[in-house]
Amino acid sequence: MASDVLLSQAKTLSGQAEALLAESQALEQSLLTLSHETAASGHAGVEPLYFGITVLILACFVGYYVVWRVTPALHSPLMGVTNAISSVIIVGALIAAGPADLGFAQIMGFLGIVLASINIFGGFIVTQRMLAMFKRKGR
Repeated sequence: MASDVLLSQAKTLSGQAEALLAESQALEQSLLTLSHETAASGHAGVEPLYFGITVLILACFVGYYVVWRVTPALHSPLMGVTNAISSVIIVGALIAAGPADLGFAQIMGFLGIVLASINIFGGFIVTQRMLAMFKRKGR
């Protein structure tokens, strides 16, 4: 009797497995169709503009909380790191401004070079003044 029950349960499970296989194949086919339609319409993934704006907004929040929570003792090293980041920005801006043909990327690259240079030199001046405050008067 137990073998008849097991055989019946096995047949039931086999039927359910076949139905599940057919359903998964139909789902796979509909997903493939949907992905081909999405790729054909040009809407694959997240729009780069929305992604960039999201990263900018998150970076603003993180930067705000990092800078305003810094203790005065760590302000000078933070300025030094900011200057290092600006130097990396200059490298990227030089790459963008490098090609000979004039376009939007070259103009923005040049603007990036100018603004990052102001940030670097101004940061070094401020850091130099802050460090001068810690020097002894006799020296």
